[in-house]
Amino acid sequence: MLLNIWNLAKSYGAVNVLADISFSIGSNDRAGVVGANGVGKSTLLRILVDQEQADAGSFQYAASVEVGYLPQTTPEFYGRTIQDLIWESVGNLRQLEERMRQLEAEMAATGDERLATLLEDYGSVTARFQDRGGYDLDYRIDLILDGLRLAYLPRGRDVGTLSGGEKARVGLATLLLRSPDILLLDEPTNHLDFAALAWLEGYLSRYHGGMLIVSHDRQFLNHAVNRIFEIDEYDHHLKKYEGNYDAYVQAKAAERKKWEEDYERQQEEIKELRKRIKDSARQVGHAYRAPRDNDKFASYFFAQRVDVAVSRNVRAAEEQLKRVEAAPIPKPPELIRVNSQFNAGPMQSSVAISVDHLTKCWSTRCVLQDVSFTVAPDARIVLVGPNGAGKTTLLKLLAGLETPDQGTAQVVASARIGFLPQEADDLDAARSVLETYRYGQVGYEAAFVAKLIGYGLFRLEDIHKQVGQLSVGQQRKLEIARLMAQQPNVLLLDEPTNYISLDVLEAFESAILNFPGPVIAVSHDRWFIQRFGGQVWELD
Repeated sequence: MLLNIWNLAKSYGAVNVLADISFSIGSNDRAGVVGANGVGKSTLLRILVDQEQADAGSFQYAASVEVGYLPQTTPEFYGRTIQDLIWESVGNLRQLEERMRQLEAEMAATGDERLATLLEDYGSVTARFQDRGGYDLDYRIDLILDGLRLAYLPRGRDVGTLSGGEKARVGLATLLLRSPDILLLDEPTNHLDFAALAWLEGYLSRYHGGMLIVSHDRQFLNHAVNRIFEIDEYDHHLKKYEGNYDAYVQAKAAERKKWEEDYERQQEEIKELRKRIKDSARQVGHAYRAPRDNDKFASYFFAQRVDVAVSRNVRAAEEQLKRVEAAPIPKPPELIRVNSQFNAGPMQSSVAISVDHLTKCWSTRCVLQDVSFTVAPDARIVLVGPNGAGKTTLLKLLAGLETPDQGTAQVVASARIGFLPQEADDLDAARSVLETYRYGQVGYEAAFVAKLIGYGLFRLEDIHKQVGQLSVGQQRKLEIARLMAQQPNVLLLDEPTNYISLDVLEAFESAILNFPGPVIAVSHDRWFIQRFGGQVWELD
């Protein structure tokens, strides 16, 4: 085994996030980690790379195992170029290569007594060098940069000047170039377009090593993993499921159905036993009929038999009830219900948005050129295209957050635009969830609390947490709650499924599908696009 974990536990104050977590990862294991936002998926990975300390339990990597970690939020890489990161990432291969040359020199100079030992060491080092792609390093560098759509970037460019998506892909590329024995990936697909996604799935399918992948991308989990680890949001334990995401969903549905049936069966049994205890004396008494000769001794004899029968039945029922109540089946928790609260009526105008000869450039690079279109009041549009094609820029132009260089983007006067950005850039980490949600709104605190909890995205104990204490996924849910509070009648959504855990994702998708006004969504989530339907517009 490459990694063994025993009974890990982690809490933040009174909030328990991981409890008694145990599992192993071998060289052929590709495990996807799922669970509600805030259950500790990212925390688990950070513990495994010593960025956080567990409160209890332990873990151990096999000897000489190299670990590669991709965090959910990309480091800034201050002062380094793409080429700098490439050379840093392949440093381990250079070390192996130097060790090979050293062993070759020693074997040429040594006598027979050490040759067998040196040959054994040389075989081990060359095997690792070959498995990590050392013999075709230049080819692999080109392959990975091209596969992740980074070949167009000059390798001497400062990473700090790249967009957020480009930084994330550079981080992933340099991690893959290291070819570690085990990959710990936290939401690796968030900044990948279709071509890069397909390439990554193929690359990981041929990868020699173990993987632990936190992901919300259902299609990616279907293609990339052979096991699912679920961290339960109620007891914080980890449960293992064999197979991909589809197999996990089927197993969970069957598990839930059996749990509900077993719970109902036990509740009926408890109800019946209590009824039997209560009614048993009356039932047995009614069954007794006094002797016809009114013999007093016979009356007493039969009354005693009735009492004995009553006592025996009551004791048996009480013992059975004690056994059942000693091992109660917990009531299945209510499945999450996300209430969209998109209370917008249909728009009265025949055209919601009109774009005429729109052009937008950044320095010498034009991302949108002479773009024209109209959007109907009931439109469903998915914007697709490679990274950097201008999809986010177009949404910001429509939302009035950017100004075009040429042309116009007009929205009807009655439109109330709800814009969900790709990243939570404007959240104040020091504010509470409730303060952030109600910012800019007028009303009583109790009403805001009721509305926020009513969305089904947060519990009462969450609303006074600081935004900085939330996971990235929980921050995304807060943005969705703010979007709902605006009661928009036009939705502009930039990667709406990013960071959202699978328990919320499908409910939020349903809310979008039932939205009465026009929706324009930028997405690379293949599952979402298939379910969303509507028109697909491609930016070249």
